[in-house]
Amino acid sequence: MLTRRTRHRLAADLALLAVALSFAVPLVWLLVSSVDSEAGLRVAAPASPTTDNFSAVLTDEITFRPMLNSLLLCGGATALTIACAALAAYPLSRYRSRFSRPYLMGVLFTTCLPITAVMVPVYGLFVRIDLIDTVYGTALFMATAQLPFAIWLMKNFMDGVPTVLEEAAWTDGASRLQALVRVILPLMGPGITVVTIYSFIMMWGNFFVPFMLLLSPEQLPASVSIFTFFGNYGQVAYGQLAAFSILYSTPVILLYALISRRLGGGFALGGAVKG
Repeated sequence: MLTRRTRHRLAADLALLAVALSFAVPLVWLLVSSVDSEAGLRVAAPASPTTDNFSAVLTDEITFRPMLNSLLLCGGATALTIACAALAAYPLSRYRSRFSRPYLMGVLFTTCLPITAVMVPVYGLFVRIDLIDTVYGTALFMATAQLPFAIWLMKNFMDGVPTVLEEAAWTDGASRLQALVRVILPLMGPGITVVTIYSFIMMWGNFFVPFMLLLSPEQLPASVSIFTFFGNYGQVAYGQLAAFSILYSTPVILLYALISRRLGGGFALGGAVKG
């Protein structure tokens, strides 16, 4: 007879297995359907695997131009988010005030606001100031929407950098901005990497904001152009949709693979304050 502890462990293992299957089944469908010319909603091995779905979507109009638009839009917005988050996190990390925590909680609270609640006034504002249907205007709003949580993360990482290193830079004649750029930020490499990946992924998968603010078809990112695979009468090109989804996920996977080495290194500040 199974003991109580064994039953609990078995139940936990079954629950974890169910969660893993819930994530694995859509991925398996994606891989299988991308090489199936008659793909449907069922997960079934194709009778004759083919690359026709990839050949159909690898065109300038369907994939290359939307992907380039996404890279420009999300890359620019991410760079703006990281720069502003670093400048905003610095005084929150280095200066103590009784208003710091309420301010940080207010910043964190803004991340709970649904984006749909602010899109109507934002759309009206963009129309008035001629930012509608502009890539830089859309990137500015996406960076603004992502900034509160980026500030929170950046501030927590910045707290881990010893202030004595900054004070040593001041002694050598560096200004506060120079100390931030040349001392603090290089030591925050893993933290900046985390914030960069998180911000880029959140923006890369954002559909609603570019759908509302970009009107010209030639400026739409891949997150919006994916709707071209859905017909007007419930018809969906599942095989091409799966192939495009794999291509659409590739930049994010490559970004993580290229800079994931820095995530495990930590800050490595041991011995930095000797002497």
